[in-house]
Amino acid sequence: MRSSAMTDFHIEIAHGSSGARILRITGPLTLNTLFEFQNEARKDTSAALLVDLTAVPYMDSAGLGSILGAFASCQRTGRGFALAGAVARVVTLFKVAQVDTILPMFATPDAAEHTLSKVAGA
Repeated sequence: MRSSAMTDFHIEIAHGSSGARILRITGPLTLNTLFEFQNEARKDTSAALLVDLTAVPYMDSAGLGSILGAFASCQRTGRGFALAGAVARVVTLFKVAQVDTILPMFATPDAAEHTLSKVAGA
């Protein structure tokens, strides 16, 4: 677990009923914290990857890049990918970067899991 004087950052790993590997991130996803996220995302070999951003207060461009990298990796390997629970500040970053229409985003982790399970069953 990586932490700084001002904020704690950690990732909880869970497995959803859809077969997705869920990365629940707590803390800002920035240049200082993205390596832990990248390591966990790269370990993933499940049918789908769900990144729960509910507890991510903000993200910088490096964090955005790491999300896009995980998304691209899932696309290349034919695995599902979803983001869930992004706060308004993070959604604004996605819109400014013009990736809000590319990234599969859901209001809640449950909604994302429901969609991933449909895709897996298709």
